[in-house]
This record gives sequence, C-alpha cells and structure tokens, in this order.
Amino acid sequence: MLRSPIVAACIVIAATATTPRFAAASGHGPVFGGAPPTLGKGGWQLDQAWMGRLGKGRSDDEQMLRTMLSLGITEDLQISASLPITLDSGIYMPRGRVMAMMSSNQDFETIMGWRFQRSAVGAGSRLESTLFVGATVPMQEFRSDGMLATPSVHASVASGFASRRHYFWVGGGYQYYTEREGDQMGDSFYYSAVYGYRPPFLRTDYPKPDLRFFVEAVGEHTARGLHHGFEMVVSGGDSILVGPSALLLYKQYGLEAGLLFPVYQQTNLQPDEKFRFGVNFTYFFWRK
Repeated sequence: MLRSPIVAACIVIAATATTPRFAAASGHGPVFGGAPPTLGKGGWQLDQAWMGRLGKGRSDDEQMLRTMLSLGITEDLQISASLPITLDSGIYMPRGRVMAMMSSNQDFETIMGWRFQRSAVGAGSRLESTLFVGATVPMQEFRSDGMLATPSVHASVASGFASRRHYFWVGGGYQYYTEREGDQMGDSFYYSAVYGYRPPFLRTDYPKPDLRFFVEAVGEHTARGLHHGFEMVVSGGDSILVGPSALLLYKQYGLEAGLLFPVYQQTNLQPDEKFRFGVNFTYFFWRK
C-alpha cells in the first residue's frame, strides 16, 4: 500500500535534484515542535514526510504521506504549500496536528511564515521569532467519521535560541474549522518545547555531515466537534507527548525522524494513542 506513493515521491525528488544550486540547510528545525528558522531569499525546499499516530487497534491508526514545497521570498518571509496522500485513516475524530508545519488531515494547506525578530547574541548564536499564518481546503467531502469536511485557518508563533551547540525553541498555535450544515470539527490548540544539542565532534561545516539530536515535548487540546448541530461526546481531548528526534544534514539533503510517547491523555471515550511518529526527507535548492 505504501509502495506507489513513495515511488512517486522519489521520482519528484530525483527530478528536482538536477538543479545545480542549493540553499544552506542550517535553518532546518525539529520534527514535531514549532521552530522559527525560515529559508533565505530565493531558496526552495522540498519536503516528503511520512507521519502518523498508532493506537491500540488497527482501526485506530492514522498514517499519511505529505509533500510540501517552500519558497523563501525574502530573508525573513517564506511561503509553503503541501498536499496529502492518506495511507491509513482512523474511524475517530482527528486530534491536533502531528507536525507543526503540516496538517494531518486530508487537506491542501498553505502557510506563510514571517520572521519578525532576529538578533545576534554572540558568535554563531541568535534569537529568533517567527509568525506563521495558514489555511486548509479539504480534498474530500466527508471526514472518516462521517462529518462534512470544511476549510480551516491556522496561526502559530515560535521563538527561541540557536547556536552551534544548543537549541531551545518554544511555540504555540491555534486551528479553527469552519461550520457547514451543522458539522464542525473542534478547534485545536497546541504548544511545544524543543531542546537540541550537537556534540563537539558533530559540529562540522558544509559540506561535511551535520547531525543534531532533540528532545521534543508537545501538548494539545482539541474541543469537541459538532455533528448536525449537536456536540459529539466522542471527540476532542487533551494530551501531552514527549520523545526523541534527530536531524541529519548533508550538502543539500536533510533527513529527520522522531517518536513521541504520551505522558498524559484524556481522550473523551476515543482510543488512547500508543505513540506518534514522523519521518521527513528534505531537498534544498535555489531557483535560477
């Protein structure tokens, strides 16, 4: 079931790789949490992500491939757009976002990022803050639970510190779904904290490989949804998840992966989540 989407993604990536110039990959962030780095002016970034949630039963699992293309308009302004390929859809109401920069629903999504603050705080160290604003348009008539699918708007902010050795970012976001004929998914609020570290022997410069390790924590609250105008008891909930991730950068390529495990769950009669995963391949390049 996974084979054809992955093959298609690899073909797209291979075709893109013929571009001879590439953007610096040093601004790439963690897997799940919010982070402020943006692309430089004229930089392009192609991401192919595989993400999901696994529950206790086969019908509780959610898996998705998502392809995102990003463009740096200025040094501090970028725009991204992504498309999904659903591999496995659970029968219950979706809860939150798996990755901060990518929707986990069957939606087309665009996000604009504006880095409104950045300042040097020493050699190779900086403080940054970025605002993200986006919207989604459903690519299906109904959600997996039978609710009518509707568009949404999304806003988030991330801020923190980055150096050659340490990274610390905090972020938070809110997603609002519109109502249609009495159907409406519950609003989603999430927050995150990320700490990253590069050991001395891994603090290499381009074109040598660059490996970073992170500990990520994500909390989320999803309100109960409406179906035919009535509140759905089996929807919404709260959760806090914590886990490790790693990012490898080599020349114009990036590969990151991570796992999150719940330390607190209140799921409103929905199945508990066993763990959450994300794997993302990135290719950086310049437009001509």
